[in-house]
Order: sequence, then structure tokens, then C-alpha cells
Amino acid sequence: MKAKVFAPVNLALIKYWGKKNTELRIPANSNLSICLNKLGTRTEVEFKKELKNDEVIIDDKEVIGRDRDRVVNHLNKIRKVANKNLKARVVSKNNFPKKAGLSSSASGFAALTLAGTKAIGLNLNKKDLSRLARMGSGSACRSIDDGWVEWLAGDSDKNSYGKSIFSKDYWEIRILVVVLSQKEKRVSSTDGHAVANTSPFFKTRLNNVNKRLKDLKEAINQKDFSKFGELIEDDCLSMHSVMLTSKPNLVYWLPETVRVMRSVQSWRENGLESYFTVNTGQNVFVVCKPGNEDELADKLSQLKGVIEVRRDGIGKGARLV
Repeated sequence: MKAKVFAPVNLALIKYWGKKNTELRIPANSNLSICLNKLGTRTEVEFKKELKNDEVIIDDKEVIGRDRDRVVNHLNKIRKVANKNLKARVVSKNNFPKKAGLSSSASGFAALTLAGTKAIGLNLNKKDLSRLARMGSGSACRSIDDGWVEWLAGDSDKNSYGKSIFSKDYWEIRILVVVLSQKEKRVSSTDGHAVANTSPFFKTRLNNVNKRLKDLKEAINQKDFSKFGELIEDDCLSMHSVMLTSKPNLVYWLPETVRVMRSVQSWRENGLESYFTVNTGQNVFVVCKPGNEDELADKLSQLKGVIEVRRDGIGKGARLV
């Protein structure tokens, strides 16, 4: 009763901030992401009769407290679906800094969901896997399916899930992951979502985000890179405007974050086209066409405060390894 899985980080292009239902992790708005090819989490789950308690090891350390509770609670959901009460040993490892705005909870809970269900003998379809992953971490539902994944917000457990709308090979976009800090962010995404509606801009964002999502899907369909880039930057700044004006306010950016963002805009004005987006953290994702990747990676690497630049592309969702 053992399974090993790799699940990718997903990069939200149209993001969500705030929830309709906290318990079910139903987002305030539908959203769209891409699964990355390289960044992700490898997780092995083994259910064993002789275990008295669940064992959880993440990045070579046995975890306690809130992190362990989240994993055990998710295992309990898997056990409930399978109608089995075996304890599990979970060993998980990320190939990137966790809790630093690089979507470690998304890849982590997607991997845990697929590995846990396979190990305990379940064979769920992608929709049901996505629904179950959502219960561990909302954005994890976008790391189950392949390529370009839309998370339909829905209004219940049954109709809130992620599904692929374009394959990973539909359009080649390159992603540069600009690591500026490996420290855990000051406020978790879960805690941040809880205060989203205290921002005076929250309702304005919700009034506009559905049109932006529609426009982005059309830009992807037409492979219009300039329109695509403008929309993802706009959405990133829209989400962070809500964070900056919530109570308490959430300032995830570092000075180095702003330096990267402004550099990308400056280079673009001078003919080197790329666009930025930032999740709930300090690190930056830069998207570009394949032909600009080398020059951009070199320029980004030379900016003050940049620790490393990771190159990535669009890949598959969670899968057995």
C-alpha cells in the first residue's frame, strides 16, 4: 500500500484572493494557471498496519504543529473516502524553497492527494482528485490536470475543481522563476485570504476579474503574447492592491521584488518583451517567448538581490513515478 508521485507547481495567471466558502476552500472567483514542468513536489505515501500514528516528513524533517495537522487532516479525508483507518508514513520533498510564494502548498497537496489515494487503493478520476486536492489547499486542485488549467469556482464541493483547457504543448511559453528570498513569508496565504474582503478594492476586483479571465482565454486561444502578458500583469497588480489595502495590510514584496518588476517593464519598453507576475510572496515569475529566454535569464541574474533564476516551461499535472 505504497505510491510515489510527482506534482508540479502551478503558476496562477488569473489569480484568486478571498474565498466564498472557507471550509470547502471555494474561491471568490474562477481562475487560470499553468502547470510548470520542473518545479514541484515528490511525495511517497505508505499505509502500514503496524503504524500507531501518522508520520510526516517534509524536506528531510519530521514536521509538527500546523503543518503536520494539515497533512493528517487531509489523510483523514482520504481515509474517509476509502473507508479505511490505516495510518500512513508520508515522505515529501520539494525541489524549490517552500512557503516563499512559489506555490509549495499547491504541489504538496496535489502530490499528497494522488499518492494517498493510490496507496490506499482508490482510483479516482481527475475531477474527483482535483476536488479532493482542493480540500487540502485550494490551488492544489490546479496541479492535478495537465497544461493550462482553469479552476471553476463553482458554489459547492461538487462543482469547484480544476480542468485542463489547453494541453501543455498547445503554446510554448517559457517561465523564469526569479528567487529573491528563500525565507518563509510572514503571513500565510490561508491567513491572507481571510482578510481579503476588508479591502475597499475587493469588490472592484471581483467585478472585473471574470472579464479578464475571458480575455485571457481568448489571448491564449489566439496565441497573442502581448495581450496575454498585459492581462497577467494587470491581474497580479489587481490582486496585490487588495492585499496592500486589507486590514491588516499584507506587503509581500521586497525592494528586490519591485526592482525585478520595474526592470522587466523597462526592458520591454526597449524591445525585449516579457511580463511579470507575483504570487503571495516575494519571488517573481517572468514569462517570455522561447527566443528571449537566454537574454532575459542573463539580465535577471545580474540584478542586485537575485539569488538564482530557474528556467521552466509548461508541463503535466500530478503523476505516478
